[in-house]
Amino acid sequence: MILVLGCLLGSGLVLVFAPLLWPAGSTPQRAQVGERMRVRLVQSGLRSVPVPVFLTLSVIVGVASAALVHGIFGVLALSAVAGLAGLLLPWSIVSWRAAARRRANRTVWPDVVDHLVSALRSGLALPDSVSSLAQAGPVATRIAFVQFEREYRATGNFSYCVDELKRSLADPVADRILETLRMAREVGGSDLTVVLRSLSAWLRQDAAVRLEVEARQSWVVNAARLGVAAPWIILILLASRPEAAIAYNSPAGIVVIASGLALSVIAYRVMIALGRLPEERRWFS
Repeated sequence: MILVLGCLLGSGLVLVFAPLLWPAGSTPQRAQVGERMRVRLVQSGLRSVPVPVFLTLSVIVGVASAALVHGIFGVLALSAVAGLAGLLLPWSIVSWRAAARRRANRTVWPDVVDHLVSALRSGLALPDSVSSLAQAGPVATRIAFVQFEREYRATGNFSYCVDELKRSLADPVADRILETLRMAREVGGSDLTVVLRSLSAWLRQDAAVRLEVEARQSWVVNAARLGVAAPWIILILLASRPEAAIAYNSPAGIVVIASGLALSVIAYRVMIALGRLPEERRWFS
């Protein structure tokens, strides 16, 4: 009887606090993480790789790294650090590729807008102007606009095709351009080309400023990477000696390696935060 009353009390408390813990319309944390990983894979050019496959690959790389380091050095703490590094290595590569593609695309979007303006001024309808970017637009974005052209011919629904194009491009600048086109399609107006020309000029100025600032702050990022890598290279060289491996396998050695890992992560994140420019958020995703 006491067990039944306890279960009823627990169920009642869960129901009372459910609106605070799980608000209506909120997305589960796991779904948010999965969507964030999918967007990052798309931004890095790996849109055909499913998230579960990517996670499985990360686990395999982490286990293989831990096994390799343990087989060479025989230090448990160092093997755990190697496993963690191997687990995060695929994500680091994807993030690097995504950042590189976004930097490259900053010089592409003004050309996309210019092609749109030329197509609109030539008398093409708005959907046909967007579809023309599949042949006349920059090479880096043609695949996404080919998919838009194919889907628009199949459905004839401009709004739906714009949403799919935003998912394919996964870029805040593309979101801004496509939402401008959607508004012009739904509301109408004769100033679309003027707005697009102003947007193109602003995008070029923003890209030039960002390139200059990133060039000046690149030394901060390089110093952070060198400062984090140097102690671990020395640790690997020391762990190659049998007496050092025995010392690092002791409780004190494990504490030293764990403390060094924590300090390295904190210092690296602080240095990267100091040398990183704020990225635009996808307000219309």
